[in-house]
Amino acid sequence: MAQVLRAAVAAACAGGLLSRLQAPVAMARAPPASQASRGVAGAVWALGRLNHVAIAVPDLEKARAFYRDVLGARVSEVSPLPEHGVSVVFVDLGNTKMELLHPLGSDSPIAGFLQKNKAGGMHHVCLEVDDIKAAVRDLKEKKIRSLSDEAKIGAHGKPVIFLHPKDCGGVLVELEQA
Repeated sequence: MAQVLRAAVAAACAGGLLSRLQAPVAMARAPPASQASRGVAGAVWALGRLNHVAIAVPDLEKARAFYRDVLGARVSEVSPLPEHGVSVVFVDLGNTKMELLHPLGSDSPIAGFLQKNKAGGMHHVCLEVDDIKAAVRDLKEKKIRSLSDEAKIGAHGKPVIFLHPKDCGGVLVELEQA
């Protein structure tokens, strides 16, 4: 299954597939378990599960209250991340999470996003990888740009790196060490 997911993300990033979702797409079937456990020939990293979808919000407390009080979700406390210029709240959905992002200071990348999207909106998707250093090397060889030269520690205390949306079908993709 990881092979299929990795191939789909690589195709989306390289060919802009994510921007053409209205066209019907044939779904690939997962390889037999024996084949999946071996991984792709020559592959040194594997794509994992969806970790979270990040939503930029203009009012963090209002958004936090909506998910907690209206929808009944388990919602974390606000965590400031000055090194990333954001405050975050995680909404636990059982099988994955949503990350609510709010600017922490005027230099925050989220402040710029909210200037263009006053009501907020989807900011990025985060996918887990089993070896982030190998993934970064491999993606650089495939001419997929990242927004930084190397991974930084993210909100979960694990290394993360963001891939350039222009190379990923218009979607900002965050990779996180599993």
